Amino acid sequence: MSLKGFHILFVSCSVGLSAGFGFWALRQYTGPSPSVSWLAAMVGALLFGALLIVYGLWFWRKLKHVPLT
Repeated sequence: MSLKGFHILFVSCSVGLSAGFGFWALRQYTGPSPSVSWLAAMVGALLFGALLIVYGLWFWRKLKHVPLT
């Protein structure tokens, strides 16, 4: 696997983990003991995931000419 392929895989996994943590924090916030810190964690994780998507698209376009193999 090339460095480009690994980078795309790593960013994709990071987006998934960030989204998973964001939704888990949302469940904690809407649970029996809500706290503003859970809301902040959810917003931060989902914002970070969105920024990772933007970064991943930028990276893909920038290195479009480099082969994945």
